[in-house]
Amino acid sequence: MFNLGTYQTLNVARITEYGYFLQNTSTRGDDDVLLPNKLAFRDLQEGENVRVFIYKDGEERLTATMQDPKITLNSLAFLEVKDANLHGAYLDWGLDKDLFVPHREQVGSMREGQSYLVYMYLDDKTDRLAASAKLDKFLDNENITVEEGDEVDLWIWDKTDLGYKVVINETHEGLVYHNEFYHDIYTGEQTTGYIKQIREDNKIDVTLRPIGYEKVSPNADFILQRLQQVGGFLDLHDKSDPEEIHNRLEMSKKTFKKAIGRLYKKNIIRIEDDGIYLEE
Repeated sequence: MFNLGTYQTLNVARITEYGYFLQNTSTRGDDDVLLPNKLAFRDLQEGENVRVFIYKDGEERLTATMQDPKITLNSLAFLEVKDANLHGAYLDWGLDKDLFVPHREQVGSMREGQSYLVYMYLDDKTDRLAASAKLDKFLDNENITVEEGDEVDLWIWDKTDLGYKVVINETHEGLVYHNEFYHDIYTGEQTTGYIKQIREDNKIDVTLRPIGYEKVSPNADFILQRLQQVGGFLDLHDKSDPEEIHNRLEMSKKTFKKAIGRLYKKNIIRIEDDGIYLEE
């Protein structure tokens, strides 16, 4: 059995002028799939095992490739539209056949040259791989698999009045409020976040700051805000002149050193010889 949209390790059953016919030795049956010569990238030997990605080519034939796509089944990626027409949109996902997005799976109309965060699924009716920008229906906030305080992987999804919607571990929907930002973020960006609160209605609040940041002193918070305002770098450090620190930040050098020490321990900044930097 060959699973569309996934990687599989298959065995070279026979070699022809067209390429390599591969079989799954762990399942019974005579089914095989062709790995065309142009998608093999190196010479293979009969009986050799090879890791390939399974998809359908432009003629809807089951095909194996040694190429690495930008997205796999039941996962997310930020992909560029190569073409958009009356039938739908076609995304560049790293293979010779573009990934199709039906109009019904678009939010607004996708435009050529623009990139969108999409989910790849297997269309049960057509048995074809397709993508959708309507992420909500693929996410599950009924069965929560994270806990408050967990470090999680995030996709930045969509800007709202409250903040940014995010996808948590490619499974749940969450929200990062505007006051949680300590650097610029963009739709389609992947980053690390932390589960701040899981509400009774299973809505999830996420922060981009390590848990425990709220315990950092107001002075550290002030320095963090100043760093955000000036692009993430401040040319002050623990050897700076006390008068300069006071003139620019209105705090003593002792207070400044204590505040940046707390930010450093929380991995929010790094301290270099020329000053302090926001961690990316």
